[in-house]
Amino acid sequence: MTTKTVFVIGAGASNEVGIPTGSELKGIISKLLDIRFDGYQQKSGDYQIVNALKKYVTTTEKKGDINPFLKEAKHIRDALPQALSVDNFIDTQRGNDALALCGKLSIVKAILSSENSCLLYFKDDHVNSTLKFNLLEKTWFIPFFQLITENCTKDDLLDRFKSISLIIFNYDRCVEHFLFNALINYYRIKDEESAKLVSQINIYHPYGKVGHLPWQERNRSTKFGDDIGIERLLELSMNIKTFTEGTDPNSSDILSIRKDIGTTERLVFIGFAFHKLNMELISPSKFNRTDFSNFNCFATTLGISDSDKNIIKRQIASLYKRNVNKININMISNNCCSLFHEFWRSLSF
Repeated sequence: MTTKTVFVIGAGASNEVGIPTGSELKGIISKLLDIRFDGYQQKSGDYQIVNALKKYVTTTEKKGDINPFLKEAKHIRDALPQALSVDNFIDTQRGNDALALCGKLSIVKAILSSENSCLLYFKDDHVNSTLKFNLLEKTWFIPFFQLITENCTKDDLLDRFKSISLIIFNYDRCVEHFLFNALINYYRIKDEESAKLVSQINIYHPYGKVGHLPWQERNRSTKFGDDIGIERLLELSMNIKTFTEGTDPNSSDILSIRKDIGTTERLVFIGFAFHKLNMELISPSKFNRTDFSNFNCFATTLGISDSDKNIIKRQIASLYKRNVNKININMISNNCCSLFHEFWRSLSF
């Protein structure tokens, strides 16, 4: 029987292919929202965000006045150096819809731009276009693929993938994009078959993402790293969730996430920062499990002090209402790729 495994994926994981971390994203967004005018001429900040705001105020009851939104954009720019992350800051300004819209527009713009410049991007301009897999050999994506496909023919993958859940705390689509193209290249299968296989994996984005990829939804999709127009930018901004929205069972997969966390046999944290609110988000609300003899947890803790590692161990144990000494938690103070090399046999299916 295949071991049920949940991977919790944070910004550190996407950073291995060039997607900005939370602190890097703050700097990018500050530049995007550094909107200044010389008279009626915009001289800095992102022009597309400004045009999206103009479109928004002319189609709502805002009477065409963009100035309140520009004021909130300036506030985000000036306050972000103090914030833990941009989404954390937006959540602290709960109820300020103008500020939330500016923040979410800038997130979508920044993430799509970073997808376009990361190691996973390629121009889909002919039938044989695909990822440059040789560029990914030092990232966690290759050993992850090797792990989840180990000893599997393409006919075996369906059952294997049903045992895997991915809880992705990033707005990008790096993991889905990689898996879809990696399966096509490795097993020489059609797009439709690869899409069907990837769909067997439970993939959650509790805080939303910058749209569905074309193979996930044909009608309203966004290509990886796409250059979109202002109407689509506005639409995609509505997919971005704050902390509060991410924990709302009516607008998130929160219940399914907590069920998977509560019942998994292996829990793997990859590039995850263990922020308190995110740990609360995945914490099972009802928990009756008593047997932990076959439970194992693995985590990357690059850049985390020894004292904080002890706190993180207690956070993980508290997910299961356990004493930290009565649960098997394995940590590695290295990058995401190293985790798979260090614990390969323990993680093997």
